[in-house]
Amino acid sequence: MSEILTGLRSGSPLDQMNLVLGIAGVALMIRRSLWAFPVGLVAVTVQGVLFWQATFYADAKLQGFFFVCLAYGWWHWVKHKGNAPELPITTLGWSARLAWLVGAVVVMLGWGWWQSGHTDAAMPYRDTFIASFSMAAQVLQVRKRLENWAGWVAVNAVAVATYWAAGLTYTSFLYLVFLIMGITGWLSWWRAMKTEEASA
Repeated sequence: MSEILTGLRSGSPLDQMNLVLGIAGVALMIRRSLWAFPVGLVAVTVQGVLFWQATFYADAKLQGFFFVCLAYGWWHWVKHKGNAPELPITTLGWSARLAWLVGAVVVMLGWGWWQSGHTDAAMPYRDTFIASFSMAAQVLQVRKRLENWAGWVAVNAVAVATYWAAGLTYTSFLYLVFLIMGITGWLSWWRAMKTEEASA
C-alpha cells in the first residue's frame, strides 16, 4: 500500500490524468451513459502515450483500436436504439462465445510470437494477452453485449500483475480499480438486462 501511495504522489501529470479519466470512463460505462464515449476517447489517447514510453507496444497500438471502437460505439448506441430510451443489452450464444474466445487466443499467440522476435517488448505474451482480449471485450462492449465484462475482468486480473512487475505503479493500480469496477459493471448490466426483459 505504501508503494502505491508513493507512486500516486510522485506520478507525472500524464499519469494523474490517465488515472482520473480511466476511472471516470469506466464508471460512466457501468451506468451506460453516452458520456463514457467522449471521456473514453481522451483516456485512450493519454494511455497510449504512457504505454509507448514503457515499451508495451501492443497495448500502445491497442489504444488506436480503442479510439476507433469508441467513436463507432458512440454512433451505434445513438443510431440503433430506435424509440427506446437506450440501446438494449444483449448476450451471445455459446457458439459465438467460443468463437470469440478462440479468436482472442489465436491473436494473442500470433502477436506474441511476432513481438518476441521483432521488438524489445518487456513481456510479449502477457502484453498480447491483455491486448487481444481487450480488443474482443471492447468490440463486445460497444455492441452492448453483456459478455464484454467477462473479458474485462480477465484482462484486468492479468494486467494488475503484469504492470506491477514492470514497475508501472499507476497503471497497475488503475487496473486493480478496473478489476473491481469490471465486476460491478457485469452485475449492473446483468440487472439492467433483466429489467429490460421484464418490461418488454
